[in-house]
Amino acid sequence: MQLKKTIIGFTTLATAASVVLASPLMKRDEFCGQWDTEESGNFKIWNNLWGQDSGSGSQCTEVLKVEDNTISWKTSWSWSGGQYSVKSYANAEYLFDPVQLSGLSSIPFTWNWKYTGGGDPFVCNVSFDIWTASSESGDYEYEIMIWLAAIGGAGPLGDEVGKFSYGGIEWSLHEGSNGVQPVYSFIAGSKVENMDSDAFPFLSHLVEKGYLSNDQYLRSVQAGTEPFEGTDAVLETSTYKVQIK
Repeated sequence: MQLKKTIIGFTTLATAASVVLASPLMKRDEFCGQWDTEESGNFKIWNNLWGQDSGSGSQCTEVLKVEDNTISWKTSWSWSGGQYSVKSYANAEYLFDPVQLSGLSSIPFTWNWKYTGGGDPFVCNVSFDIWTASSESGDYEYEIMIWLAAIGGAGPLGDEVGKFSYGGIEWSLHEGSNGVQPVYSFIAGSKVENMDSDAFPFLSHLVEKGYLSNDQYLRSVQAGTEPFEGTDAVLETSTYKVQIK
């Protein structure tokens, strides 16, 4: 059974350039509050329990290591109830100045991750969440997701509108709405735990198909997980790095 995530809205997240640190930052204490964050190097790590009221449970996130433009981090969670609703989106947001899609050439990234635990049922995704707008400030206008894994029957918003083959993987493209912005979700045909690739061709595909304007500004690039249900689940990212070129 495919599950549909429901989103009430999303608070605009301001981004800013950050100085790359020359020496590594090692493991910090975990943080568990609804909107707790930690900035390290070029990243802002979010616990982000935005949908916690749709069920019950808890989640904590911690930064394990940051060195130059590479981060390792993990989040641990248990959620029950509201089986069709996303409870949170723990993620690593890359900090950069907004840039128009027409001025981009690539968004190279490496993401190595692994899930343990989860129990039964265990329903979640592992995904990029990318936001664009027609200006450098103000509200986001489009949400673009790239799902590296749909676990336990988790499904995206909307209906399938096409296929996209890239990086040796066939992705299904879904079009929907979170109630505020149009949402375009690319879903990998099978779980991808280690990926060294480029996110820009996904945006280019949307432009080519007329779903997205080349005049849009890239405003936020986040990488994390959306839990629906599970017990003692742990997502650990051993390596994550991304650039905006």
